[in-house]
Amino acid sequence: MDTITHTLFGLSLYGAVDKRDMDKNSKRAYLLTAVGASQIPDIDVLSRLWDTEGLYQMWHRGITHSVFLTPVWALLFFLLSFLLFKVKDKKLFLLGWLAVFIHNTSDLFNAWGTGYLEPFSNMRITFGTIPIVDLVIWIIMGTAYIFSRRNKLKSPYYFRMAWAFLLVHVIIQSTQGFIIYKQYDDQYDQVALSADFIPWTFSVITKKDDEVIIFNDNLFKKEETQYVLQSRETADLDKLFSQRPEARTLYEWSPFVVLVDDDERLGLYDPRFYRNGQSFLFEYIEKNTER
Repeated sequence: MDTITHTLFGLSLYGAVDKRDMDKNSKRAYLLTAVGASQIPDIDVLSRLWDTEGLYQMWHRGITHSVFLTPVWALLFFLLSFLLFKVKDKKLFLLGWLAVFIHNTSDLFNAWGTGYLEPFSNMRITFGTIPIVDLVIWIIMGTAYIFSRRNKLKSPYYFRMAWAFLLVHVIIQSTQGFIIYKQYDDQYDQVALSADFIPWTFSVITKKDDEVIIFNDNLFKKEETQYVLQSRETADLDKLFSQRPEARTLYEWSPFVVLVDDDERLGLYDPRFYRNGQSFLFEYIEKNTER
């Protein structure tokens, strides 16, 4: 999910806590833990600073998003709460653990995916059933905030209801995505799913031999073919990998790629992010000029 959504998750967790009997320092500790732990796995963006081998694509949403690291992050915020606010409350550890777990698990549902089982498995897990920016989630959390402002005493109740509605939304959307995925799975060599911003609508990316077809589909209308792409499967990628290490990382990271080998460029891209004639995950080298 995007940074705004993770922030909303943290604020909504904080909102769901009954704080009527808390002092000022306890409230600060709970706010720090709820919001901070909801963001901390994305600290891996700092790896850009020392990435000299094009490995950022693998590092981002890698080990920091592992489910096995969640109690470590929770312990960090438990200790920070004690150091900064002198608050020692076991519930802070549980809140931090829940916040990190929600962050890591929610990221499984969009097309980018995570290294959820690292370091025991390098598999990048992605369901592709929820968009990275999901306006439905924003609306649910925003509605809870509006109601909580009108009746502060019932604020925890409103935010807990929001979490219930959010869970229902994810279940409904993901169930539809799974049904659509299974409709294509037997027809193609490889299939990937990417949720659109419009609820219950998906891009289905399929590959068979050297042809990649991207469909727009939902359960309530006939599928539409958006793009038909040709992949040059015989392309020799050794030169590309030697000059652009990021290309090898993208090749290993993506479920499948489209290979480009024409008079101008040698490269590859992830078709899950193909929009308006190009993918923003595209690594290539120029054949006739230096890039």
